[in-house]
Amino acid sequence: MISSLLLGSSGLVGGHLLRLLLSSDRYGEVRTLVRKPMGIVHAKLRESVVDFDHLEDAADKVTADDVFCCLGSTTSSASSKEEFRKVDYTYVVEAASLSLGNGASRFFLVSAIGANPRSPFFYTRVKGEVERTIAQFPFQVACIFRPSVISGERKNRRLREQIGVAGLRALSVALVGPAKKFRLITAEDVASAMLFAAESNVTGVRIFESDEIQKMAALAS
Repeated sequence: MISSLLLGSSGLVGGHLLRLLLSSDRYGEVRTLVRKPMGIVHAKLRESVVDFDHLEDAADKVTADDVFCCLGSTTSSASSKEEFRKVDYTYVVEAASLSLGNGASRFFLVSAIGANPRSPFFYTRVKGEVERTIAQFPFQVACIFRPSVISGERKNRRLREQIGVAGLRALSVALVGPAKKFRLITAEDVASAMLFAAESNVTGVRIFESDEIQKMAALAS
């Protein structure tokens, strides 16, 4: 049995992934880092309340064989560009660095479609920058997942996301060939693909576009 560490367990994808990790025979222990207790009780769950602004103070908690990172915000929900970058870049990189120093060998990251460190758009540029940094860490495996617009029941509904979801749902049939990666994808499918990758013999740095994520989720089911 090996251990896993999940960051972002209170989020849309992270919530689904937490349930999958707890039910997986692969992991004997599932650790989470949270801002406040989630109220979930499970024999395998080890929850630690931490201050992500001072994650180094909880370095001994940032440890596992496999690390799953579902941390993320949006430019509309973050109070500023600086706040967005702190969550989507700084927190992720600090967690990766600390976990690597504690012996983690594999890192699984949720990014976003269109991520590119040279993107003219702030959101996709930051996502590209964090991908590039994670890929440079000497993990045995670094899997990066680039989902399209993610559907699911969110605690805080965002108007822009609701519009995007409705639009992609209407257009999904027309998105074929290379455009299939822009189809709407469920949070559950993203989580399933992450666990599927962890249970497969992937090696090195791998980037999975949204259509590949959906194929992996289908295989997992």
